Amino acid sequence: MSNVEIKMTNEGRNQNDECRIAIGHASHNCLLPTAYCLLPTANCQLTTFPAMHNLTAYLRVLLIFARNSLVRDMTFRANFIIETVSSLGWMAMNLGFYVLIFQYTPMIGPASAGWGKYEFFAFLSTTLLVNSIVQALFMTNADEFSELIRTGNLDFALLKPIDTQFLVSLQRVDWSSLSNFVFGCGLLAFSLLKMAYHPTLLQALLYPLYVLAGVAILYSLMISLAATSIWLGRNQTLYDFWFYITNFSRYPMEIYAGPVGKPLRQVFTFLIPVLVVVNVPARLLVRPLVLQNREDWLLPAFALLSTAVCLAGSRWVFHRALESYRSASS
Repeated sequence: MSNVEIKMTNEGRNQNDECRIAIGHASHNCLLPTAYCLLPTANCQLTTFPAMHNLTAYLRVLLIFARNSLVRDMTFRANFIIETVSSLGWMAMNLGFYVLIFQYTPMIGPASAGWGKYEFFAFLSTTLLVNSIVQALFMTNADEFSELIRTGNLDFALLKPIDTQFLVSLQRVDWSSLSNFVFGCGLLAFSLLKMAYHPTLLQALLYPLYVLAGVAILYSLMISLAATSIWLGRNQTLYDFWFYITNFSRYPMEIYAGPVGKPLRQVFTFLIPVLVVVNVPARLLVRPLVLQNREDWLLPAFALLSTAVCLAGSRWVFHRALESYRSASS
């Protein structure tokens, strides 16, 4: 985010001075009380803040957010322990459910491209890794974004010399959600040891790259839906919609077949790319890097392309929404 400038004008008897906040290349008109102005006079010319362009500075801020969140969680240790145990218990029950399924079938999906027991456990581990990162870093912040708008606290975020999207996306870290990450890492290691096929070094290097790509896709969808709170005031229904559509990413795309499944597979792969979030990194890890059909190279390439498009699109939606923001004090 570039420098923030504040200009104030006093129009006749209007008691609310109109401020124009220019952030980056986009201008956001909002009504702020005179108290927000750094100068006591009604006619403020220009006040600038130093911009944060250094990636290292943003990393330091993120570490401060993480440390403060950990201190807050440790202040209420009992609540933190209960959330962690509840989350791990839910994951254990899900794992037990799939163990029961594999007692009745050796494979999920077609025999030529299906998922055996331990291959599917690697798929499940990837789901845990992606979702735990999203929940730990972004879920709480996206959920609270509408409250920032309703209470007017978004005004303070806009005035700070840091990228607004970065601030509202990462200011709180949910440490209890990282228990699922540890659980997923353990399950992944166990699955790889039990599998007949062992991934190569290249596959091991590509896997975290595509896991991060999946995190970026889910984050883009989440922040875009959260940004609509500026237009709608409250968008809990749209936020719930995020949970509904991301449920499709929890299952292998091979199960989406037939007259009903195939259209769903096309929509949630190429239109709303949630199916590539888990399927692509899991496939790269548990199957040999052999191009047997067009999908074997098309999906990894499309996953990277969709990541870039989703990040750019969510950035555009967020700034478009900020252009329509009006302070709660207006």
